[in-house]
Formats: sequence, C-alpha cells, structure tokens
Amino acid sequence: QAQVMESGGGLVQPGGSLRLSCVGSGFTFSRSVMTWFRQAPGREREFVASILATGGLTNYADSVKGRFTIFRDNAKNTLYLQMNSLTPEDTAVYYCKTIAVPWGQGTQVTVSP
Repeated sequence: QAQVMESGGGLVQPGGSLRLSCVGSGFTFSRSVMTWFRQAPGREREFVASILATGGLTNYADSVKGRFTIFRDNAKNTLYLQMNSLTPEDTAVYYCKTIAVPWGQGTQVTVSP
C-alpha cells in the first residue's frame, strides 16, 4: 500500500538545524510532486514547501523562505527538508504529502532553549 514515513525530528535549540526525511513506498515516487506541511497544536496545518517530481522547481512558504531547503533523491524514494536557523515558531509536527497517499504520522520538531 502507498505510504510515507517521516523521520528526523527532534529537540533543537534556537538557531540550530535539522534535516527531515520522508521515505515513500507503494507509489511512483519519481513522478510525484511532494510537499512538506506542518501543524502546531491549536493551529491549522500549513504549507511549508513543495518540489516537482524532477526536483527542478521548488516553492516555499514566506515564513521559511531562505532558511529551509526542500530536495529529493528519487533513486532512494526519499524527500528531505533541510531546516536552518530554527526558531520556536518552527515547533510543529512535520508531514510529507503527495496526492492520493494518506497522511502519515509526521515527525515532531521542537525548538526550545
């Protein structure tokens, strides 16, 4: 069955960095537009970044532009989100998503002193 599995979250200090990973299976990863979302308690799930199937074009939310980088390795069926200069406002559960694949459990990112 088609699924995605996020990993790489954790506790980091403000100004720190994390790299999230998302492994896809059960679908043609290399033909799929992939998107990172995040959701903090009491907030709506929000768009973070997206990438075309080839990895040639990307899009970012204004809140993360210049700090986060989305990229992919289609040979490994893996999507990444490199997060730098993290702030407490980045604290959330991060999810990867493509159309027709159910939401996964996400990975928790906590930015705190």
